[in-house]
Amino acid sequence: MARRLYELAGSDPARLFSPYCWRTRMALAHKELDFESVPWRFAEKDAIGAHGSEKVPVLVDDEICVNDSWVIAEYLEKTYPDRPSLFGGEGGRAMARFINNWSDISVGQMAPFIIADIHAQLDPGDKDYFRRTREKGMGKPLEEVVAGREARLDDLRRWLHPLRMTLRTQPYLGGAKPNYADYVAFGPFQWARVTSPFELLKPDDLIHAWRERMLDLFDGMARKAPVVDAA
Repeated sequence: MARRLYELAGSDPARLFSPYCWRTRMALAHKELDFESVPWRFAEKDAIGAHGSEKVPVLVDDEICVNDSWVIAEYLEKTYPDRPSLFGGEGGRAMARFINNWSDISVGQMAPFIIADIHAQLDPGDKDYFRRTREKGMGKPLEEVVAGREARLDDLRRWLHPLRMTLRTQPYLGGAKPNYADYVAFGPFQWARVTSPFELLKPDDLIHAWRERMLDLFDGMARKAPVVDAA
């Protein structure tokens, strides 16, 4: 059985946008492991329900099913120790776990800037579900959530400052080379990049330069993902 990765997609199956799926996609590339991408949408619960999950990413590796991006990373590290390490040892694993938790929060920090744009990229069968569930959580229509986002952008950029400070002294969170901590932190930025024309970063920002380096990894895998052009 081929190695398969179920990934959240928009109306365009090439628009793979989940920040959590991007963590796993980058981890598989880091490990130099081939996989078949299976585009998945919110309405297709049965497709992954058989693998014991309601959310993606879901990795099916031969007869083994693994859910949750962090669990998948640990599985890959344990199962393929002869391939390049995602963590570089226990210290790197501990650091990556902290970044993993921080990145989960950063998803919530970025969502108010792009959430309506995400809705516009969804498959028609997903739009009602997405609007209903996200508006329930945010307490207002998606269009109201993103209203005035330009005025709030400096607050987001200040919140990202710890990442910027780290990149002053090293090209990647992993040091001289990227590791899983970088892939985790990169996920939300790729999520925003492929779903929204609204730019979160200034061109001269160190985080922007780091994102560019991440986009170039693995023969430009992330850069090749379709983006939304500004109106």
